[in-house]
Amino acid sequence: MKKIFSLLLALAMTVSLCPAAFAEGVTLNVVTSYGGDDGNRANFEAAVKAYEESTGNKVNDGSATSNEEWKAKVLTDFETGSEPDVLFFFTNADAEPFVSAGKVVSIDEIRNEYPDYATNMKSSMMAVAADGVQYSVPSSGYWENMFVNKAVLADCGVEVPGPDYTWDQFLADCETIKEAGYTPIACSLFEVPHYWFEFLVMNNGTVENQLDVPASVDDEAGQKWVAALNDFKALYEAGYFPANTLTASDAETVELFNAGEAAFLIDGSWKVGYFTSNAENLDDFAIAYVPGKGERSASEAIGGISMGYFITRKAWDDETKREAAVEFVSQLTSDEVLSTFVTTEVTALVNGASPAGLNSLQQSAADANASITAISGAVQDTITGEAKADLFGNIQNVVTGKMTPEDAVASAITLN
Repeated sequence: MKKIFSLLLALAMTVSLCPAAFAEGVTLNVVTSYGGDDGNRANFEAAVKAYEESTGNKVNDGSATSNEEWKAKVLTDFETGSEPDVLFFFTNADAEPFVSAGKVVSIDEIRNEYPDYATNMKSSMMAVAADGVQYSVPSSGYWENMFVNKAVLADCGVEVPGPDYTWDQFLADCETIKEAGYTPIACSLFEVPHYWFEFLVMNNGTVENQLDVPASVDDEAGQKWVAALNDFKALYEAGYFPANTLTASDAETVELFNAGEAAFLIDGSWKVGYFTSNAENLDDFAIAYVPGKGERSASEAIGGISMGYFITRKAWDDETKREAAVEFVSQLTSDEVLSTFVTTEVTALVNGASPAGLNSLQQSAADANASITAISGAVQDTITGEAKADLFGNIQNVVTGKMTPEDAVASAITLN
């Protein structure tokens, strides 16, 4: 009898200890855009390591490079029930499929159990979904502007663009650069035409109406988009993009710029970290200004906070993962950790970020941003993924004359 009682007692103790054992060794599935070529990859890895060491939990890192293929895979994973526990993703219309499906947990619901969750963030700068609810904790924000290779410009006798840089000056500079044997614009029309699209739209409108989405080809916004695609075509026909722009990857055209074979690159704040880690001579690079046209000044740019951390319903409903997921997001969005990601970017931190000393490229970005007179979010972030994929996929058809700009815009409108 004693043996049976002892066995039952031992079994009861084992069962009672199970939740604690699970809590000690939770493995979180995490997906972010901090893939191998992201400038903040090292900072992300350091933050994950610190989380693992402080909690005893493990992170199964499924991070990859942010592009349309990555976005599509994330959405497919939600549809098939393969979503991660924590997701670092876009907070705009791209997130609506899984938000509207109830696959992520709201900030308010999390705070009901963890009152201090994300209280270091300004509520006014936290993204609001279409249903009026906040779901994500913002990380550092972004800006988009023009990187220049100063060594290439100097060899061509072209000056670094200033805040009053005009479209006519830009076209003249591109011709000079092309004649000197360099590629004027590093850009993959196959993979990332969207940076140029944003600024070409603004160049045919204003910073104030940048976010207007066309309801028809003939309305004001539709005409802006058509004009932007016509400008794309003109740049392509002038030979200012790389010879392989229709097939090259973004990584290939960025490397063209990095290797001193191209002069201009429109990209975002995240690329500062990339060049800091990969440039042979960082002083060859600077942040300048995208040429202005019409009512837009070159000192008007694209920027904001477009990404944040979501906790999925799948993780929240799993009692062995709930606290681990909350702690992960809390650590990755703490003042201390975000300060390692931030150099010149926008943040929602109540206390602001405190980055360490800036290198020459970071200082160049800070100087350029100090001259920015107005900023707008990206209009592509306000349309559906289907419309975006269709529009950007058809840019190749437009520049090669296989489709009119009007037809490309009309096609995107039907999918929005």
